[in-house]
Amino acid sequence: MNYKQTLDYLFKQLPMYQRQGKSAFKKDLSNTISLCKILENPQNKFKSIHVAGTNGKGSSAHMIASIFQEASYKTGLYTSPHLKDFRERIRINGNMISGNQVVDFVAEYENQFKNINPSFFEWTVALAFHCFATEKVDIAIIETGLGGRLDSTNIIQPELCLITNIGFDHMDMLGNTLKEIAGEKAGIIKANTPVIVSNHSGQRQVFEEKAKKLGSPIIFTDEMDTIPSFESDLTGTYQKENIRGIYFTCLEAKKLGWNLPVESIKRGFLKVVKNTHLRGRWEILQENPVIIADTAHNKEGLQLVLSQLQALNAKQYHFVIGFVKDKNVEEVLQLFPKNANYYFCKADIPRALPINDLKLITNKLGYEGHYFNTVKEAFELAKTNCQEAEIVYVGGSNFVVAEIL
Repeated sequence: MNYKQTLDYLFKQLPMYQRQGKSAFKKDLSNTISLCKILENPQNKFKSIHVAGTNGKGSSAHMIASIFQEASYKTGLYTSPHLKDFRERIRINGNMISGNQVVDFVAEYENQFKNINPSFFEWTVALAFHCFATEKVDIAIIETGLGGRLDSTNIIQPELCLITNIGFDHMDMLGNTLKEIAGEKAGIIKANTPVIVSNHSGQRQVFEEKAKKLGSPIIFTDEMDTIPSFESDLTGTYQKENIRGIYFTCLEAKKLGWNLPVESIKRGFLKVVKNTHLRGRWEILQENPVIIADTAHNKEGLQLVLSQLQALNAKQYHFVIGFVKDKNVEEVLQLFPKNANYYFCKADIPRALPINDLKLITNKLGYEGHYFNTVKEAFELAKTNCQEAEIVYVGGSNFVVAEIL
């Protein structure tokens, strides 16, 4: 198979959560363990930092990787989902792995993996671990895909763990209360391994009990004194909480022997986009008119983004938004202002909320706008209608943002 055929195999023949939702999620680590056994356990051949959380874990993983790169460490980075290119998920020193690495890996292990019947995510995790071990990275920053305890990435033995925050998301799989969700995120805590929690969201006891049981030192950074001021090229206001957690992650890493001078930390924060090519986080795509894209897609994330957006005091806002089926769309839609122009759309994935279903919800809540079966049509009309001193915002879903980048 060539690269395109290989991606078709991964995307279409394997269960894929990003496209299908809950039906593709496997609450079990046995497949990943079996895959990595075939690969001679690559996860044990490199050092790592594990990152979980409801919001901010992707940005945090990228920022940590940027800091380690600035400190001259060969740095692996595993994140999900990708926006434009599958290889965004697996980077080394900010560079995506090559198409040939993907093709060769699938060709070599397809028959051996077939009997295990892995999901798309399990395949991808195995590929990432294999690449990091083969390339002999100094450290890999590993973001969980969903939850923590039963996430496929949770077979690593990291140097330390970072949990960004806890919020109501993926409740059909992680639990209906913050306590239950916190328990799933706390599942990445390992014995005698430092853990940093950026915002315990009122669930301090859950994390504290798990850390105590495993003999792991724990730091709650939302209870710490003010940290040094760091600027970042990631300009979303929500990054301030992430930066605090990352700073303490760096301090703990230094205690473990990693050489992370303060200048490397400063440069790492300032050069995230340049170093790791992160996209879709309060990304200003155009200045005149202003077009902003952000992948926030749950209540907690959208509250912060919309607050920052409203603070810009635009003459008018044009929202290009769409959602996926398994979100509480009524809850998040009500965060958006009524006095704005709306261009409701459907991303080109099976998991996207059909436009007719979205129309029923918007009509029920009193939102008026245009409706499109494609993101492109919605985006083009929003740009056409946007006047001077007005703003176009694109979001509601990773997949909507991906289609306009």
